[in-house]
Amino acid sequence: MEMTGKGYYENNQEIPLYNVETWMYEEFEVGQKVRSIRRTISEGEAMTFNCLVMDNHPYVADNVFATEEGLFNKRLVAGAMVFSYGLGLMANNNVNTFSYGYDKLRFIRPVFIGDTIHTVRTNLEKKPRTDELGQVRVSYEVFKNDDEIVLYCEHIQTVKYRNGRPAE
Repeated sequence: MEMTGKGYYENNQEIPLYNVETWMYEEFEVGQKVRSIRRTISEGEAMTFNCLVMDNHPYVADNVFATEEGLFNKRLVAGAMVFSYGLGLMANNNVNTFSYGYDKLRFIRPVFIGDTIHTVRTNLEKKPRTDELGQVRVSYEVFKNDDEIVLYCEHIQTVKYRNGRPAE
């Protein structure tokens, strides 16, 4: 095949998208589990997050308080950051899904600066919702260091049907 000045493809719209999934309602498999890569949370990014969301609680922003008066004798990572990172580690960039909300969010154990986290996503259920979209529910379990669970939540998403609403 002859290459054009633009390369193999005639225009950029023909180039496959990177890091994007296209699964639809019919491909969602209840019971499937996947695990993310690990990520260590640094002090710099924890403070940047705190500043962005204006969280100046002494447990996350004041090292003197946290080490001398705090319950854990060290600074915590904000729960909202653990939630954000935990979900971000599993973000699938699926162009056919839309977030509907979260249920059962629980901060089970503290996360500290320097801890390394990873997430396990489990597909829990699916059901038809509208004529265009089904609903799926997944759980996210965030673990730190040696598989100590620190966060649990369930994410509800709507997702397009491939072949129209299935019979119930």
